[in-house]
Amino acid sequence: MQEPEEKKIALELLETEQAYVNRLHLLDQIFYTELMKEAKNGKTVPEEVVKMIFSNISSIYQFHSKFFLPELQKRMEDWSCNPRIGDVIQKLAPFLKMYGEYVKNFDKAVELVTVWSEKSPPFQELVADIQKRKVCANLTLQHHMLEPVQRIPRYQLLLKDYVRKLPPESPDRDDAEKALEMIFMVAKHSNAAIAEMERLQNLWVVYQRLGLEDDIVDPSNELIKEGPIQKISTRNNSTSEKYLFLFNNMLLYCVPRVIQVGAEFQVHLRINVDSMKVRELNDAQFPNTFLVSGKQRTLELQARSEEEMNAWIK
Repeated sequence: MQEPEEKKIALELLETEQAYVNRLHLLDQIFYTELMKEAKNGKTVPEEVVKMIFSNISSIYQFHSKFFLPELQKRMEDWSCNPRIGDVIQKLAPFLKMYGEYVKNFDKAVELVTVWSEKSPPFQELVADIQKRKVCANLTLQHHMLEPVQRIPRYQLLLKDYVRKLPPESPDRDDAEKALEMIFMVAKHSNAAIAEMERLQNLWVVYQRLGLEDDIVDPSNELIKEGPIQKISTRNNSTSEKYLFLFNNMLLYCVPRVIQVGAEFQVHLRINVDSMKVRELNDAQFPNTFLVSGKQRTLELQARSEEEMNAWIK
């Protein structure tokens, strides 16, 4: 008799989970443990660096080896009288949120491995020594570190496939569909964590360019647009190069600093978005110009093209 399709997928889930737990064991019990031991002896890198590289891998390893894998194994042994995995995955899904931290930290972790391999020959030697072992299968530490990042998308694909292959009357249908939705939410959660981290990093870079002025630095701000602009002086009919940063709550009108030490720009004017008015001007002498007015002042600005002007106005 042929195995039903959904059972094949459930078995694939179990097999990949076993291989994944071995990979986590390698990361946590071998790489992390041995690097930590050497760091404690003061021989390779600071302990903090090792902790940052491996993030919360220990919790992830414990969870999969002590909870998820045994639950799956038990379920597959009982498959003939209880053919279902949806409920087990539902129990598991909320814990997968702990991946958010690992995934968010991943780029930084890989960068630390590279930086400290150059800085500390003993660190590099120890990593190389572990990589030569049979258990590493000729793959680098960075390659193994990528595995947890890819695991949740893998669950998603397998579970999607499983739900698709379930017969309509299957007792597991409701649970499996619910489990798939939960896994989807977890994947979204970890992507949102990455997006939020990138937003804050980019925002911090902008604040540095502005000289980290106290009243401007706010983590909840969102940068919408930035770029050079010409300021029109009606007094002497000339233009001068300025720079704009548009946030969700304010427009910063800046002057590029000549001395390139520290901040790149000096903030000359700040207009609150609440009371700001914007309109296009039809000026034959200066095409693509628009007016931005705040409570204190009105600026006459010229963009480099019509598209650019429209983008700013929008």
